[in-house]
Amino acid sequence: MSGAVSRRTSSHPNASPHPVLWYAAKNLVQFVLNVENLESALFTQALDRFSVSDFTAAGFTNAAAVRGRFQQIADNEALHVAYLTRAIGTDDAPKACTYDFSAGYTDLPTFVNLAQQIETIAASAYIGLGSVLNNTGSLEDAQSIAAAKARQAGWITSTVQGNQPWDGAFETPLTPNAAWSFLDPFVVDCPTTNVELPIESLPTLVVSNVAPAAGDTISLTVTLKAAKTTRYALWLDGVRAVYSDITNGKTVVPAGLSGTVYVGVVPTKDTADRENFVTGFAVVQFPFGPNARNVA
Repeated sequence: MSGAVSRRTSSHPNASPHPVLWYAAKNLVQFVLNVENLESALFTQALDRFSVSDFTAAGFTNAAAVRGRFQQIADNEALHVAYLTRAIGTDDAPKACTYDFSAGYTDLPTFVNLAQQIETIAASAYIGLGSVLNNTGSLEDAQSIAAAKARQAGWITSTVQGNQPWDGAFETPLTPNAAWSFLDPFVVDCPTTNVELPIESLPTLVVSNVAPAAGDTISLTVTLKAAKTTRYALWLDGVRAVYSDITNGKTVVPAGLSGTVYVGVVPTKDTADRENFVTGFAVVQFPFGPNARNVA
């Protein structure tokens, strides 16, 4: 990939405890516009591929309505692209790249799963920029787009997938490195005119079970240049950071996780520094029914 983000590789991706402060206000808009371009391409390509009859064949009794809602999401993403492009100016706005989503979905059900994950991650990316955007005058715009994405993800999770409409009392913020590390594998190549941003694509973490239960033992697979004897799994659930020990590449899933949760690998659990990780995050799901309580 070229022209979107820098692709440095490091087991410690951020020397600064506040890496987002590296960005100027323009860089922040360029980052989220990269995200929006990818989202817009995802929904446009999928809707070009899947017709109402495909939704019917996949088991949706209200196929036309479900596809219509996905079309509305696609329209929203295109509007986000246009809005952010106007905000930054066409000369500074990164152009859409070439994307390949074949590793993310092969049919309609897997597209739905990927769409839910990417919408959730995009909302988390906007929320993660909140503290910095508050000093740029763009916080309200980011909050508005984040709320729209969270609603869209909630609709996919509940109406389409038949699970809960929200993940809990809090949404989960993600930093640019963490969010982009999940999205970057879908980028093939970008225009050379796109500005290079100081974002690192972290090593991909693969989990053996993407819908585990508390107490399950799951395998965590990642390829790192330098191995460390001690690593921990960091689970991000809303504003909570929960750690579990990793032994021989396996970890026991903690109790109390709900909805869409991110898990990554970190070298220490002394602090809950959200940039203290050595891998990107994997998305895991903890669906809960209408009688579940979240009172912790």
